[in-house]
Amino acid sequence: MVDIKLMDLTQKKQDIQQLETTDLRSVINEFPYFQSARALYLKGLKDQNSFKYNNELKITAAYTTDRSVLFNFITSKDFNSYKEEIKPSKQELIIDENVSEIILKQEIEETKPEVISKTTEQTEEKVEETLEIGKPITFSNSENYSFNEWLQLSAKKPIVRKESPKKKILKKVELIEKFIQNNPKITPLSKDKNVTISVTQNKQDSSLMTETLAKVYLEQNKYGNAIQAYRILSLKYPEKSGFFADQIKRIQILQKK
Repeated sequence: MVDIKLMDLTQKKQDIQQLETTDLRSVINEFPYFQSARALYLKGLKDQNSFKYNNELKITAAYTTDRSVLFNFITSKDFNSYKEEIKPSKQELIIDENVSEIILKQEIEETKPEVISKTTEQTEEKVEETLEIGKPITFSNSENYSFNEWLQLSAKKPIVRKESPKKKILKKVELIEKFIQNNPKITPLSKDKNVTISVTQNKQDSSLMTETLAKVYLEQNKYGNAIQAYRILSLKYPEKSGFFADQIKRIQILQKK
């Protein structure tokens, strides 16, 4: 009975309903390594616009043997079919481009400090709602880097193990004894020799920067990275600089809180 229902859901092109998503959760609880069921459950959460989706994506990736298959699935048309839009005609595109240019100019002219000040007065809850924190992250097929970044832990905390004072003393004694045994010598460099030290620059690649990646950093509470991402995006897309500036202001409110 379960096999027949899963086959129907696999072949179904429509959204997976809430009741079907609940049934899939029951299947996963019983068979945690059933990858097809996990993939369908993930789609069900996405179709329901559930706040559980983002975290479940990480769990599904942990149970998936090949993450590239999972990435191809969540960026496929079947997975995101409910968000597909009807493409406008060429004439509609020309009209839309002209209108959007006029609206864009008006938005730039009307952007004043008063708008930003109103943003800073928003409550933390309102800011999170505006930033759409918790809503499913949608990756495109060209955002493999953003997908891998999301699968990383938001904060890697080292495991601190308490050591007894005796062990610490023994370790220090061992280090001193090894140093004496090895009898290391420093060979002086010749005065004529030039030494060049290469310093690696830790910079975010602007070509990899997308709004999805900025949202990934935001969901991971990496507010500094998210702000930097929106700054890079404002340089890449000057026409949306006002929107990105507002996003930065909202993130700064969360930082203070």
